[in-house]
Amino acid sequence: MGNQIRTTILLAVMTALILWVGQLLGGRQGMIIALVLATGMNFISYWYSDKLVLKMYRASEATPNQAPEIYEMIQRLTQQAGLPMPKLYVIPQEAPNAFATGRNPEHAVVAVTEGLLKIMDRDEVMGVLAHELAHVKNRDILIGSIAATMAGAIMMLATMARWSAIFGGGSQDEEGGGAGFIGLIAMSIIAPMAAMIVQMAISRSREYLADATGARFTGHPECLAQALEKLGAYSKRLPMDANPSTAHMFIVNPLSGKSMMSLFSTHPPLEERIARLRGVHPPASSSESQPGGENTARARAKSAWDRLSDDR
Repeated sequence: MGNQIRTTILLAVMTALILWVGQLLGGRQGMIIALVLATGMNFISYWYSDKLVLKMYRASEATPNQAPEIYEMIQRLTQQAGLPMPKLYVIPQEAPNAFATGRNPEHAVVAVTEGLLKIMDRDEVMGVLAHELAHVKNRDILIGSIAATMAGAIMMLATMARWSAIFGGGSQDEEGGGAGFIGLIAMSIIAPMAAMIVQMAISRSREYLADATGARFTGHPECLAQALEKLGAYSKRLPMDANPSTAHMFIVNPLSGKSMMSLFSTHPPLEERIARLRGVHPPASSSESQPGGENTARARAKSAWDRLSDDR
């Protein structure tokens, strides 16, 4: 519930940003234009983003005859999650990764790279598939698309504001709408940064939720924890050829080889995600149940991740 409230607040902030940018750009009319622009972009994203991203990564559909074991795992997980059966696509890249897309559960697609299927064992693949189906269950694809398109609308409006300031000097109407030159320039710098920070915060919170939901689907959080360790090790050595605009969709950041400030990161730290998953284990005798257990779990996760990186 905390994650849902946080996401609602962040989307409300994003909406307020759009209205603020529109108001500064053109008063009441600017606000209306901003809302129309954001609505139109969201409509296009809702209907076509899945087709565009699958084409971008040259993903091809895998039939049950081609990947019977994967389909059997997906079928078990969808029954556990109460979801319709999604389509399976394979991305022809060696870097291990995966994402889910589709405008709703009835049109969902789970895409995995060839590299992931090569390096993961059955339990780890199960953990990855459960995580992606959790995104479908939690409607994260829709939420992420809305956040991304709203951020895109803000950046587009900010660019318009910058050119308006340069060539028109800004305008102010009697109703207090619009802004002068300084206001437009300041907004064109601040608004895109704020939009990106909010979008990334939404993405990180949904990753935590998908980890927890996916662990519940399998009943074995360690499956996903081990998969994340392996993905983290390989992402350092084998970066993925990915478009930055789609980085938030993947189970781990495909651009993780490049350091980024945490505020602008699409994903939470892998060590933290792994530690949280291992903190799910309930036995009273485990170190996680004792005082300081969270730090112990985090240290164990980081140690295992570093060991995997060294071994490979």
